[in-house]
Amino acid sequence: MNNRITALLGIKYPILQGGMAWSSDAKLASAVSLAGGAGIIGTGGRPTEWVKQEIAAVKKSTDKPFGINIMLMSPNREEIIELVIAEKISFVTLGAGDPTPYIKKLQAANIKVIPVVPNLRIAKKMEDNGVDAIIVEGMESGGHVGTLTTMAQLTNIIPRIKIPIIAAGGIADGRGIAAALLMGADGVQIGSRFLLAEECPIHQDTKAAIIHATDSDSTVTGYGKRHAVRGLKNRFSNKFHAMEASGIAQSELDQLAAGTLRRAAVEGETEDGYVNVGQSICGLTKIQPVAEIVEELMAETKQTLMKASVLLSQ
Repeated sequence: MNNRITALLGIKYPILQGGMAWSSDAKLASAVSLAGGAGIIGTGGRPTEWVKQEIAAVKKSTDKPFGINIMLMSPNREEIIELVIAEKISFVTLGAGDPTPYIKKLQAANIKVIPVVPNLRIAKKMEDNGVDAIIVEGMESGGHVGTLTTMAQLTNIIPRIKIPIIAAGGIADGRGIAAALLMGADGVQIGSRFLLAEECPIHQDTKAAIIHATDSDSTVTGYGKRHAVRGLKNRFSNKFHAMEASGIAQSELDQLAAGTLRRAAVEGETEDGYVNVGQSICGLTKIQPVAEIVEELMAETKQTLMKASVLLSQ
């Protein structure tokens, strides 16, 4: 499948693996890139030395393109940016802050810049600042979320932006990929489906929690606020919502939430940790190798697109 995103990133399929904190390491990123997508190392919460080690591990595993996700709220963001420049990484995805000060610097090093955007205004700003592509992420995604859905974002943004657009949020199968492509997106970013990859390092108890969850188990802590996060309902989220409703200070809520993603992903603490996963969860029922996941995604995408063309003849 050839389009603007596959050409831009030098990949076989228009699929980016989400750069999920505490979940997206060298093993997962390598497997996705080897399968024809674009693997991404997630740097959120990680020291710079760890990022350097993971980059070396990917380069040892494959010569395929891969990227780095940089959380711009991270205290070591400047160090990581210098590292990706030194390591000549193919592309970066950026979120949780304003990427504008770093765009030209990264592009001068031949690194493609792909920020995550939550609305049309930011999308236009990023296009005006010369980014290579944008990720349009809806509130259906796991982790940090805004307040607009993926469908609404694609409807609002695609007709008004000329650079390549990657759809994200709630896309977990080939039908979702096909829908995004038919709307005019050039590719997709998928996170939650890859949490159940054999190569994903998250705890087996956390994978089991995702497998046994259903759509009504999804919730958002801090909805409508800067630090809104989607995950599975549990003891932590219930406590957070109760404290939030009581009008407690944001600093205390932040303290309660600190470290909960790591506890879930690394330690398998699925009640007092927070399992960050998107809303399209009912089809996440088994652990598979990355290559099998990508194969299934693309087969279903092609099948869905072929069905769509039949509608015109009816």
